[in-house]
Amino acid sequence: MASSDGHRELWLVRHGETPASLARTLAGWADVPLTGRGEEQARALRPVLEDERFEGIWSSDLSRAVATARLARGEPRQDARLREMSFGSLEGQPWETLDARLQEGIARFEGFAAPGGESFDALRSRVLAFVDGLEPGRHLVFTHGGVVRLLSREVGEDHFVPTGTLLVVDWEDRRLVSRRDGAGEASRGLPTPASVEGER
Repeated sequence: MASSDGHRELWLVRHGETPASLARTLAGWADVPLTGRGEEQARALRPVLEDERFEGIWSSDLSRAVATARLARGEPRQDARLREMSFGSLEGQPWETLDARLQEGIARFEGFAAPGGESFDALRSRVLAFVDGLEPGRHLVFTHGGVVRLLSREVGEDHFVPTGTLLVVDWEDRRLVSRRDGAGEASRGLPTPASVEGER
């Protein structure tokens, strides 16, 4: 529902499982599809989302996010600013084969720039530019693990979530409202929160 005071609520969905998330490789801007299990994760969100009203339904323009949106709720408006971080020359590489310093930089998720790709600051700038342009109300956003983590950090959390997970954040109050985990595995053993408010 629209808000008269400029209030925005973001319903953030990490896309379903892909061959890259299953194999623990860096996908970034590579346009990998959903697996069959990823499609099931997306369909499992439909009962949660289908009766909710949204001012906008959005997705990254990468096919794994678009397909998740279509299966979970309906046709989204695509926006390239919602893409995962570009990992440049690291894309397609298994996590376990990365140099320890690269692993640490990606896991820390700040002060990092991918060789031939994006910096964390560039990712943050484009994602926040998208959010800043949203009208008041509730917005459903199908995106990627790095984007969900970035936005959760902006509200004082640090969630690297499994595929198929839904996080709801109150953007103006900078507060996590709820978290509904998908059945996927959180990639690369990145941080999980000590506590989750209003889990559903």
